Amino acid sequence: MESRGSVSAHPVPYGSVWRFTAPAVDASVPQARHAVRDLLHRQAVPVDGDLLHGLLVIVSELVTNVVRHAALLSPEFAVEVAVGAGWIRVCVEDDHPYRPTALVTDHGQTGGRGLLLVREITAEAGGTCDVEHTTGGGKVVWAALPLPTRL
Repeated sequence: MESRGSVSAHPVPYGSVWRFTAPAVDASVPQARHAVRDLLHRQAVPVDGDLLHGLLVIVSELVTNVVRHAALLSPEFAVEVAVGAGWIRVCVEDDHPYRPTALVTDHGQTGGRGLLLVREITAEAGGTCDVEHTTGGGKVVWAALPLPTRL
């Protein structure tokens, strides 16, 4: 990947993981997005503008899914951000057992395309995403994206 800026003076300690919880309410969607943005900035994670925008859309979509579809059985959710050498992964975990799948087509629906958007953003960035069951019976939806080699 090409360089789009300068190398950070304070590189992030790779192998870092940050996690926070929030209530499954509408106000948590922008709060989670802002918390992830601020965390990446504070920790000097080397994300460029396009990658940051994609990550924040992913966080918004995944948290929105919890608020809309899982809040009844999962009044709280967790967001986890993990950074490794060359990658960043965002996860949203809830206690609802339903494992969502991305719709193949929208058939004129105004909603229900969030996971398709997550998959598209992830694929375009050269990453991967999935849904997994947790040991507690809930699920975690995650997306891992490659970090630029240099900024």
